[in-house]
Amino acid sequence: MLCAGVSFADTFEPIAFGDMNHWLIRNIKESAVIGGDHKKVYEIAPDGTDDSGEPYTNRGGSPWATCNVLAKVMGITKTSNAVFPDVRSAPNGKCVRMETLLEHCKAVGIINIDVLVAGSIFLGKMIEPIKSTKNPYSNMEMGVPFTKRPKALQFDYKLEVPVGGLRTYSSGFGKKKTYAGTDCAEVFIILQRRWEDKDGNIYAKRVGTGRKRYARSTKGWVNGHQIPVLYGDITGRQDYKSYMGLIPDDKNYWARNSKGKMVPVREVGWDDADATPTHMLVMLSAGSGQAYIGTLGLTLWADNIGLVY
Repeated sequence: MLCAGVSFADTFEPIAFGDMNHWLIRNIKESAVIGGDHKKVYEIAPDGTDDSGEPYTNRGGSPWATCNVLAKVMGITKTSNAVFPDVRSAPNGKCVRMETLLEHCKAVGIINIDVLVAGSIFLGKMIEPIKSTKNPYSNMEMGVPFTKRPKALQFDYKLEVPVGGLRTYSSGFGKKKTYAGTDCAEVFIILQRRWEDKDGNIYAKRVGTGRKRYARSTKGWVNGHQIPVLYGDITGRQDYKSYMGLIPDDKNYWARNSKGKMVPVREVGWDDADATPTHMLVMLSAGSGQAYIGTLGLTLWADNIGLVY
């Protein structure tokens, strides 16, 4: 299958459910103490409706998770939804819309918090229910098994960045803070070779890297956009950016080890340029990766996500 942006020498391999045409609608009733509203929470999965109110696990072969979650904090059931299906073309074409917004939760005498959420989707699983806003990455099982060596990540996208926007920090603890400057949307593909020690700790070396930040609104859709995958140690390249480097220990992504326990994945170095990966991480986000900080109103749309070989 050949797509826009792919030369005749290349092939495009869609990631399952990467056409963003299929969505599960979860209908969840929040606790009465915060209003008892019925909320819709969306997941990238086979079309359907789930009224159970139960924690979500990936369905129907979909490898995608979202930042949309069911949370139960201090006995209160609350939802968060910053990722939505959107209409792209008639009659049935859909895409994903990711927004940066504030989720508010108030119950007199119990809780009164605002949490900033940058809409994001990623390959992996979200562990529900969320019980705390502390250490959000520990609730995200990041990455899927993968042993290929693609040339690039390809997708269509559209971006709206508010003019004159600020960055807001709000974790639910303490007052909201604002900072000068506007946040960026971010997309990455990371290939890792992981292994586990006898104690269940997971380590990784970086095999391949493709990571880009987007700071300017687009004029409509950009189709067939590619982020090249660069192999081996890329720190000496002229196009290297600091955010493309190894993941620091205070921002480790997490995975489930062979004992069934969620643990941080420690990136300990760059692998050989010809190494074979064991896992692939892909994320698209309406923020640049720092939890609870972003530009309110920044919105990223994406569609037709896949790999180029």
